[in-house]
Amino acid sequence: MNNKKAIGIFDSGIGGLTVLHSIIKALPAEDTIYVGDTARVPYGTKSVTAVTNYSLEIGRFLEKMDIKALVVACNTASAVALPKLKEAFNIPVIDMIDPAAGNAVETTQNGHIGVIGTEGTIKSGAYENKIKTFGQKIEVTSIACPLFVPLAEEGWIDNDVALAATRIYLEPFKRSKIDTLILGCTHYPLLKDTIREVIGDKIALIDSGETASLCLKEILKSEKKKEQETVPRRSYFVTDTPDRFLRLGKRFLGDEIDDVRHIDIP
Repeated sequence: MNNKKAIGIFDSGIGGLTVLHSIIKALPAEDTIYVGDTARVPYGTKSVTAVTNYSLEIGRFLEKMDIKALVVACNTASAVALPKLKEAFNIPVIDMIDPAAGNAVETTQNGHIGVIGTEGTIKSGAYENKIKTFGQKIEVTSIACPLFVPLAEEGWIDNDVALAATRIYLEPFKRSKIDTLILGCTHYPLLKDTIREVIGDKIALIDSGETASLCLKEILKSEKKKEQETVPRRSYFVTDTPDRFLRLGKRFLGDEIDDVRHIDIP
């Protein structure tokens, strides 16, 4: 791999910016190119065929920009499109599910792991299926938390509404005795403090974006270390009007987004 090439990241919208935040933290000298498929969001309500085709189209767009790795910063795309993406591109493809599932299995002490995500991700069973490949004796309790996405986008992450919704959603975990919880949606890290307040300090939280960024760092470690001689390039593309992306971007990325370009895919 050429260490001068950028890392490509894509998501159905803005949630993947939390993954980009983790990548920048883990690999601060790397150039990055982010694509948000805002014209076709959400992916969770689309068919497997549609999501796979969308993912391949965006992957080809990023491939033309000569990236050295592709990060699928979308749990739905990770759940249904990963085999086709790995088959189509001759570069490392990092998804959200495999690294988080592996980390959760390494972390759990009592063999009971919880997963929260969108309805589409939970219905797919992707996390549970992957976790089971590490050990059939591991028990998995999965809960869909659909309100977390609009709460995160509205910025209602630590008010009474967010707290009430979190208490309702996570109540079953108190009975199930999990000791590890996977945040299986890229929006959910914004609600991490509220989730922690509800479930307490004894349950380990696994951020899928953080584990993916560490996986990427491990894959790229064989490269000659990139010197940070200049400010890394951060490029952003969206498939629909960039106004909302710009408005919400700082909340998810934790930093200003100066420029977003509109593209037509395919």
